[in-house]
Amino acid sequence: MRPFESLTEKEILALAISLEEEDARVYDDFAEGLRDRYPEQSVMFEAMRREEDGHRHRLLELYRSRFGDHVPLIRRQDVQGFVQRRPVWLSRPLGLKAVQRAAETMEVETKRFYEVVARRTTDAGIRQLLGDLAEEERGHATTAERIAHTPLSEDESARQKRLFVLQVIQPGLAGLMDGSISTLAPLFAAAFATQNSWATFLIGIAASVGAGISMGFAEGLSDDGSLTGRGHPLIRGVVCGLMTALGGLGHTLPYLIPAVKLATAVAVGVVLVELGVIAWVRHKFMDTPLATAVFQVVLGGLLVFLAGVLIGIS
Repeated sequence: MRPFESLTEKEILALAISLEEEDARVYDDFAEGLRDRYPEQSVMFEAMRREEDGHRHRLLELYRSRFGDHVPLIRRQDVQGFVQRRPVWLSRPLGLKAVQRAAETMEVETKRFYEVVARRTTDAGIRQLLGDLAEEERGHATTAERIAHTPLSEDESARQKRLFVLQVIQPGLAGLMDGSISTLAPLFAAAFATQNSWATFLIGIAASVGAGISMGFAEGLSDDGSLTGRGHPLIRGVVCGLMTALGGLGHTLPYLIPAVKLATAVAVGVVLVELGVIAWVRHKFMDTPLATAVFQVVLGGLLVFLAGVLIGIS
């Protein structure tokens, strides 16, 4: 790597051209990656990309007038003093906050670069252009900061809510329903069959953890999210698995109470709370009428509970 102080004016201009070209391509990737989910933010990054292209053309014109047509390839990674950037533009789907922070950092770094090299150069024309670009990059930094604080439009907010439902709520709700309802039968069957709180607790733990692992793998392997937009399979699998285990553990923990009848009564109360939470989530995020959600969830839970009791007392 070359020390920054060793660069000639020719090399400084070549580096500046390379920086503007890289920033323009990054902004183009930002715009493309945000187009479907955040169209208004995407338009702002397209405008910033056009401005970076304009900077590059002005630098190229000055370079050709001073040094000819051949521009040596000098990149940021070839010069000491530049911060290594995380390639957030390679991630899909792009996170809006991560993109906004990256853009603000890019503009601040480029502004400082122009301020430093403008003080070093002795050519009046180069010094003037670099100083002008430093001022414009200062404006870009302000624009990037403004993008970071731009509220989402109604369409973008609705789209973000839909993505949150697809990527978090749906797998979490599926896990909570499975954990809360499917573990009822083995848990209460064990309670009525053994009349032993500790044995029932161990069976409940095994059923909850086993169901969590099974549901986590099933959700993670269902699709990779590339076509459905449901997000990264690992995240969905973890969310679904944890919520499944949590749903089963909720009515398993009361069996730490030694008196099995009291533990069962507490567990039934916990089950009612769990079913109420599931019904509310379905109503809140899945647009299911509250009465319908309550009826469906309670009916399913009641049937599984009765199955467990009948099996346990038989």
